[in-house]
Amino acid sequence: MKTLSTTLKAIATGVFVVSLLSCEQEAKTKNSFNASQKNPFEFQVDSVLGLMTLEEKLGQLNLPSSGDITTGQAQSSNIAQKIEQGQVGGLFNIKSVEKIREVQRIAVEKSRLKIPLIFGMDVIHGYETTFPIPLGLSASWDMDMIKKTAQMAAQEATADGINWTFSPMVDISRDPRWGRVSEGNGEDPYLASEIAKAMVEGYQGDDLTSNNTMMACVKHFALYGAPEAGRDYNTVDMSHIRMYNEYFPPYKAAVDAGVGSVMASFNEVDGIPATGNKWLMTDLLRHDWGFNGFVVTDYTGIPEMIDHGMGNLQQVSALALKAGIDMDMVGEGLSGTLKKSLDEGKVSMEDIDTAVKRILTAKFKLGLFDDPYKYCDLERPKKDVFTNQNRAFARKVSAESMVLLKNDNNVLPLKKSGTIALIGPLANTAVNMAGTWSVATKQDKSNPVLEGLKTVVGDQANILYAKGSNVDYDVDYEKRITMFGKEIPRDNRSDKELLNEALAVAAKADVIVAAIGESAELSGESSSVTNLQIPQVQRDLLDALLQTGKPVVMVLFTGRPLAIVEENEKVPAILNVWFPGSEAGLAISDVLFGDVNPSGKLTATFPMNVGQVPIFYNHKNTGRPLSNKEGKFEKFRSNYLDVRNEPLYPFGYGLSYTKFDYSNFNISATSLAMDGTLNVSVDVTNSGDYDGKEVVQLYIRDLVGSVTRPVKELKGFQKIELKKGETKTVNFKLTVEDLKFYNSDLDFVAEPGTFQVFVGTDSTTEMMKEFELAK
Repeated sequence: MKTLSTTLKAIATGVFVVSLLSCEQEAKTKNSFNASQKNPFEFQVDSVLGLMTLEEKLGQLNLPSSGDITTGQAQSSNIAQKIEQGQVGGLFNIKSVEKIREVQRIAVEKSRLKIPLIFGMDVIHGYETTFPIPLGLSASWDMDMIKKTAQMAAQEATADGINWTFSPMVDISRDPRWGRVSEGNGEDPYLASEIAKAMVEGYQGDDLTSNNTMMACVKHFALYGAPEAGRDYNTVDMSHIRMYNEYFPPYKAAVDAGVGSVMASFNEVDGIPATGNKWLMTDLLRHDWGFNGFVVTDYTGIPEMIDHGMGNLQQVSALALKAGIDMDMVGEGLSGTLKKSLDEGKVSMEDIDTAVKRILTAKFKLGLFDDPYKYCDLERPKKDVFTNQNRAFARKVSAESMVLLKNDNNVLPLKKSGTIALIGPLANTAVNMAGTWSVATKQDKSNPVLEGLKTVVGDQANILYAKGSNVDYDVDYEKRITMFGKEIPRDNRSDKELLNEALAVAAKADVIVAAIGESAELSGESSSVTNLQIPQVQRDLLDALLQTGKPVVMVLFTGRPLAIVEENEKVPAILNVWFPGSEAGLAISDVLFGDVNPSGKLTATFPMNVGQVPIFYNHKNTGRPLSNKEGKFEKFRSNYLDVRNEPLYPFGYGLSYTKFDYSNFNISATSLAMDGTLNVSVDVTNSGDYDGKEVVQLYIRDLVGSVTRPVKELKGFQKIELKKGETKTVNFKLTVEDLKFYNSDLDFVAEPGTFQVFVGTDSTTEMMKEFELAK
């Protein structure tokens, strides 16, 4: 068996030859060392570093965009020339294995030191085979399935030359005004931590040297999901106790899972932009959490600190490096200014070398020095990308992520017979099905609702279609929310003509399916809003359809929790489909017709109106809580004059075509020792008429603490499948670790006292037992 040893020989021309006597098996063990351990690639990294000029070192810290897909205003030119001169460490958002192979060839055959490039991409919720947006995927509550989506995304992306993804995004958000709530996993730190772990393990596997795994990048570190006013990139200001208990856990879970890289967030933390925040990037991330990978900025994160008021480009670049930033995405501040800062004593060679070592280590972890073309097999894309098998899995995932919000009189599932009217501006738009941040999706190959319905019912039912309305009354606003190839061609007929056509179609139907809501780019980056309602023109269309007296099913497209109080009051059936991905139409049809029983549960609270925002289930109590459970107004209590405190739909909520009954709730003891285990059990019975899946949820409440504690905290869940009439006993185990929190000294402790444990179908459950945590 060969051992991993690299002999680097400097030859007279200054070009080195890398002679690799290695085997992948040993490399596998070197992919997950922690920061307290010696870097297993130290010899190889130091050997390369010793041959590098200052310019070549700074080049490794430079991550320009290829120009294939860009997300901002910066422009990078002469990329090939820079690569040849050793001035580039990696590229991102360049698509196709042929392009990547050619660019890699320049790096390893034409540059002086022949250091391979790393290639990144925003592989957020799938590659060409696209899954639901992350908020939708989280609603599945299925960790095995979520992990498999990341594995499949890695399989496809690596087949196309990509070896680094800017995912998972794990920012906790309780404010649906913020457009990027669509990219996260909702409001709960426990659930988001479980998803973070599953995604990292899915992308990276247990062997980063394999050509079908890729390096993950957890983002956006940190607190990006809590901007003031819900406005993207805005100031974040919160206490450390809230950071540690409510916002940090998913990032730490990713680090504990061995994530290879971290992306800095745009916002400030404690008054210092995250990109230049040493406490965040070094003291917390590396020293406290033991992170051993590298940190990359977000797009132009370094020069954006100028507008934050942190100095000129040279000053903010030095600030970023000394804070712990290793790679500069697009800003070219590190590569452009650090030589001058070094000369002036503003940074040291050790600062630069430390960052360079982290980038080189990542490339060794990926096996790129062994084989820089390992991800460049020109035959793989046709075998691994957008295959029928992958698409079938995406269809299943999409259906499992949908949330049934309402189903009066069992309108759903529909029968595959009679005449069905499909009406709405989102009914026949393939390019909007994948949702935001679907940069690799072949949008025109996605499956729209109209196509899906026709495919699933075949000749058993008659499908009629009318657009019914444009996305919005305002032409300019509609352009802003249908950008980046997500255009919905505007119908230039009058609003009345469009409506009349829809009503004529509805008159011929037995049931109406209204496909309405947000367009794909109404949520996502830089898509913050102050109105959480469905666009007015679509609400007017829906009202007109309801007035026909025909049964109406609302298929809701959204990337955020919406305020749909009126729709909830009027529409008999509402199916929230999020943005389901490339197999959207088929998956939606599977659920509408009952081939799949919906089992999704909300991971973000739906408010009654925007005035309740931010709203979330695991809030603290006040000294003046309401004294009634009906939500009735009480003067001098913590409530509103104009609306109840309760949300429209709570965290964990989601209906099924069947009915689940809970009984025999038991705990194994009324006292838990510090080194003990409390067993919690409950029987769940499918008492309805359909086979189905249920997410059984467990919450706790710490009744007395040294600091105020939430009214409920999720601490366990299981997704189970039950045949109709079947009963299963669901078991949970609680230990002292589940009861710990960060106190006012930021010590992670469990305090003796009384706890309540709840089980049920959502966060409003009142099925409760009490136990004591003994001293």
